[in-house]
Amino acid sequence: MTPAFSHLSVMPLETIEYLACVQGGVYVDCTVGGGGHAALILEAVGPSGLLIGIDRDDDAIESAKTTLSSFEGNVKFVKANFNGLRAALDSLGIEKVDGVLFDLGVSSYQFDSPERGFSFRLNGRLDMRMDKTQALSAFEIVNEYEEADIERILREYGEERHSRRIARAIARARAGGNIETTGALAEIASRCYPARWNRAERIDPATRTFQALRIAVNGELEAIRPAIVAAVASLKIHGRCVVISFHSLEDRIVKEAFKEFALACVCPPRSPVCVCGKRASARIITKKPVRPLEVEVFANPRARSAKLRAVERI
Repeated sequence: MTPAFSHLSVMPLETIEYLACVQGGVYVDCTVGGGGHAALILEAVGPSGLLIGIDRDDDAIESAKTTLSSFEGNVKFVKANFNGLRAALDSLGIEKVDGVLFDLGVSSYQFDSPERGFSFRLNGRLDMRMDKTQALSAFEIVNEYEEADIERILREYGEERHSRRIARAIARARAGGNIETTGALAEIASRCYPARWNRAERIDPATRTFQALRIAVNGELEAIRPAIVAAVASLKIHGRCVVISFHSLEDRIVKEAFKEFALACVCPPRSPVCVCGKRASARIITKKPVRPLEVEVFANPRARSAKLRAVERI
């Protein structure tokens, strides 16, 4: 049975604090999901504020419309990947905004819906598409990609130490017929882990395989940097960009992009004067990533790996 679209917004109070919402401001939630963060932003900006909610999942947008129905007139929805931020603003005739939020995690709804094919805990057809209209799914990658390409995906996107072994096992298994379900793939990945595998890590053997495939299917990592660059360029002076990430590959991209925004000169250290002409476009608000409190992690275990970073336009 498909669950109602629900998603516990991670670090909701911290998100509003670092966005520093202003009355009457214009904000963009680039991953509107079920509308949890968006509702808090709308409450903070008041009746004269505006929120643009972007998501590429039709189910998410429909759910957000219901969740935010009491704010009708203060919300505009756009179906797009978050790297379509600038195009979305242009389509609405908006040049600059007061804040932008990215919550890069997969929603609880997507994980908990077997037919979406994201989770190894619930058996369903391999899918993992955030946008159900796109052609590429995990099924095609697992059953049609070359073994070497699958190994690369598992190694680069999942940081899977057994990537070669798992890719080889996938190739052997599909020789006897397509690998159809999440359960079948999880079993293949799990069998590739040695018997002495340390379960104290508290991570299922299939976790990194599923993470890697999800990232590859949705082009998640490739979209982050251009999306953040567009977001910062679209901010008013003193406007803020807040990004919540959930694994090291995402966080590394966010961290490096923010450092570049804050860097004022890229001339060689021995240059007597600056000739590059580069000026800092933002200042980093979070010197270290903000982590969820223990009480939140206890209530929502999926928040345990979350990291929040923020910059302010200057």
